[in-house]
Amino acid sequence: MLKNKVFIGRIINLFSIIGLIGTILFCVYGYQAGIFTSSNKMQLFVEGTGIWGPLIFVLIQIIQVVLPVLPGGISCAYGVILFGPVYGFIYNYVGIIIGSIFAFLIARQYGKPFIQKITPARIYHKYSSWLDKGNWFDKLFALGIFLPGAPDDFLCMLAGITKMKLGRFILILIVCKPAALFVYSMGLSTAMGWLGTYF
Repeated sequence: MLKNKVFIGRIINLFSIIGLIGTILFCVYGYQAGIFTSSNKMQLFVEGTGIWGPLIFVLIQIIQVVLPVLPGGISCAYGVILFGPVYGFIYNYVGIIIGSIFAFLIARQYGKPFIQKITPARIYHKYSSWLDKGNWFDKLFALGIFLPGAPDDFLCMLAGITKMKLGRFILILIVCKPAALFVYSMGLSTAMGWLGTYF
């Protein structure tokens, strides 16, 4: 029994390492190709992937949560522009939920020093005080996820260094995320259409 657990643990670690290497390689390629720094190039890239487009877009959204490099909400707007309001919303939702879970788990693994290194000081100091609120943190976190404008990605990492259980974290995301995501997705795509530009 112990040998089986060790073997399964090694297999999981192997796939985790392979997944991490693959993600890093894709990030390097995406950055060099301008996918993560130019909305136009991201659009052309996704359109050129054919039936793989939705999967590639979801992957981009996952990466965007952990390593945000485009202005907030722009990639959500492109989900609607590229795939329509229904599928665009679904792909945005799936990608952001998965990315948020990764952000939570990464923060839980590497702790506060990791968050401080990748987060602007003003954002960290503004919201890190929530950690002192005790049981109120869960409520504040849910409100931050529900309302547009809060730094969701950072809040997910902040939740990772609290005592919040993963199941509760996922439940809050599933229930509270759609409202803010709808505003970002539909609002920005509509505004971009009015301006006659997609950046």
